Amino acid sequence: MDLGLRGKVALVAGASQGMGRATALLFAREGAKVGMCARGEVALNEAAQMIRRESGGEVLAMVADMTKAEDIQRFVSQTAEHYGRLDIIVNNAGGPPPGEFMKFSDEDWSAAFNLSFMSTMRMTREAVPHMRKVGGGRVINITSYSVKEPIAGLVLSNAIRSSVIGMAKTLSRELGRDNILINNVCPGRIDTERAQKLNKARAERLKKPVEEINREMAAEVPLGRYGTAEETADLIVFLASQRASYITGTTIQIDGGLIRGIQ
Repeated sequence: MDLGLRGKVALVAGASQGMGRATALLFAREGAKVGMCARGEVALNEAAQMIRRESGGEVLAMVADMTKAEDIQRFVSQTAEHYGRLDIIVNNAGGPPPGEFMKFSDEDWSAAFNLSFMSTMRMTREAVPHMRKVGGGRVINITSYSVKEPIAGLVLSNAIRSSVIGMAKTLSRELGRDNILINNVCPGRIDTERAQKLNKARAERLKKPVEEINREMAAEVPLGRYGTAEETADLIVFLASQRASYITGTTIQIDGGLIRGIQ
């Protein structure tokens, strides 16, 4: 299937590892020009080199911290200037730390809001004028299945990621006439560095071996396993493509059937 991405410009945040890296690679394989950013320069450059080698595509890597407004503005503007256009952004900034409600201070809540909500808002705001210039675009927000089924011990994520969904739904209506489509992807248990970190924290809290936690968490998924970053990238890139031209305002989980709700 031709996804119609050849020559498009896609920006992927948090692209040095996990789902972000897999998404940037798949865009490049589909013929899109890729702008990618992350905080760690070494890991970012290694990922960019791998993508160039595996895809033969054009990749612009830029060190940027999604908690800093000036970094986001620079990432969007310089990438758009470099390629001459901007069509797609993938908002991806990791997630807040685990913990229970009474353990978090006002500063913790502000930091989580800045990481998970403000980064998405700022990058979208910077990208929209460029998308309008080319007659449309795609915004895909990587969130979490916690927006559909709150996860114990992740109160910051449960609360703040849900606000991203509200913003995205509102913008899908405001920007629909500009042919700017906005959708949310909600990964379930995906085998990434963050998932490993959360399982390690859970193991320490429950005083169990992390291998046991990994088995228990995978067993709760109807498919009996964790998903891969590449499987998540398949969904993200499809939503960014011409084949998803009538899909906007949706929140789609990719979870192996984990979420029990019917909506």
